[in-house]
Amino acid sequence: MNAYKTYITIADPKQLVLSDLPFKAGQRVEVIILTDDNQKITLAEELKKLFKEIQAIHADNPLTDEEIAAEIEAYRRGE
Repeated sequence: MNAYKTYITIADPKQLVLSDLPFKAGQRVEVIILTDDNQKITLAEELKKLFKEIQAIHADNPLTDEEIAAEIEAYRRGE
């Protein structure tokens, strides 16, 4: 199967117009429509920001190894 990839911007959500395609008249093609997922990019940026905030909190008030071990044990006990 050959693949042809192109990008367009939707002008009218009720119709999609493809033009200047490299296919012959009457040739059967399969059409799959994928969208750019800007939400993933936004979520990744928000996650990076959250990591920086958490790192800043930790830098101002670092946990000791004993505090970390105590939190792990409390979690394992279901607390």
